[in-house]
Amino acid sequence: MARSAKKRQKKQEEGRSARRLAVPWALVQGTIVVGGRWQRLTSNERERLSALLRDSRGRVDRLSTRERKELRKLVDKLDLKGMAKELVALRTVRKRALRRR
Repeated sequence: MARSAKKRQKKQEEGRSARRLAVPWALVQGTIVVGGRWQRLTSNERERLSALLRDSRGRVDRLSTRERKELRKLVDKLDLKGMAKELVALRTVRKRALRRR
């Protein structure tokens, strides 16, 4: 095997290991973001939100008007838009870090 081929193979192996490490780290960071939002709710609110989602099986049209308002209030408290922005920012930072290597 030529020298350049060996170097190329070594770089490819290093890249693979970096990608393998990147996925779990991204999951950890994402879990921290989501967990932080979840902890903003009181334990009663978390239980109620879980019950509403479980009973409706994720379909809002299966809830009564009162339950929809309650669900909307709990989801607003989670601030899903803010959470999405944080998660996208984490992904963007990760892509920049990978490009620099």
